[in-house]
Amino acid sequence: MTQWTGELNLSLEDRAGKTVARNVYFQGAFKVMRPIYHDDSGKVCYYLLNPGGGYLDGDRYRMDITAEPDARVTLTTQGATKVYKTPKDHAYQETTMTLKAGSYLEYLPDPLIAYKDAAYRQKNIVRMESGATFLYTDILTPGWSPDGGQFAFDSVRLINEIYVDGEPAVFDNIRLSPSDQKVGGLGFMEGYTHLGSMIAIGEQTTDDLIDILHDLLAGTLEEDQVKFGISRLAVPGFSIRILGRSTGRIEKMLNACHKRISEEWLGLTPASLRKY
Repeated sequence: MTQWTGELNLSLEDRAGKTVARNVYFQGAFKVMRPIYHDDSGKVCYYLLNPGGGYLDGDRYRMDITAEPDARVTLTTQGATKVYKTPKDHAYQETTMTLKAGSYLEYLPDPLIAYKDAAYRQKNIVRMESGATFLYTDILTPGWSPDGGQFAFDSVRLINEIYVDGEPAVFDNIRLSPSDQKVGGLGFMEGYTHLGSMIAIGEQTTDDLIDILHDLLAGTLEEDQVKFGISRLAVPGFSIRILGRSTGRIEKMLNACHKRISEEWLGLTPASLRKY
């Protein structure tokens, strides 16, 4: 065993149009299911598992994912990432993703649920070559609290660092700390309880696609239930942020965007990843 509570290394390559694992290694409280091919496109899907059922005090997790040239992969989780009370030390997850030219990697985890008195840090480091495509989503959901409070967790910090050809391209830093911030107020959650995000980087990005996604999201709005924004990045790509009051509503919006992007960029209609 190492200093990590759970550790996963996964390297994928293209073999005659089919993406397969070149190397798989995991230990501790991290596992990966057998590969799933939802269609005959050659794109592979892996479910990441945490047999422990949740992140506890001082837990440390590490993932290292590599997509070789022309590999196409979907990474997701079997269930929500649940962070429980961390009285002594925060839980931490670090993920490094390397995308070679021509590869397509989408990382679509289930929601993150931070329970009462939970402290959690997450860092995603993405290193891309020109010609690679990356898609990432996350949803932050407040966990149940005995007193019914909406923001009972201690703190959550989510960092995304993305480099293209070695140059910094995106730095996204979300920090919610109810103990010293008015998280529900202006400039933070603004009366909403759930936060959804999407980051997409690909040379296929066009203004027309962004307009289509904006209209798609606007068409799903319900009165006072959701607020969203979509922005171009400094590199070919865009980010979406959604404030809402339910996980299901945000999932529906992100799934609609993912479906349209997959159809535009891959010519594929994505399969349902969930088991419920």
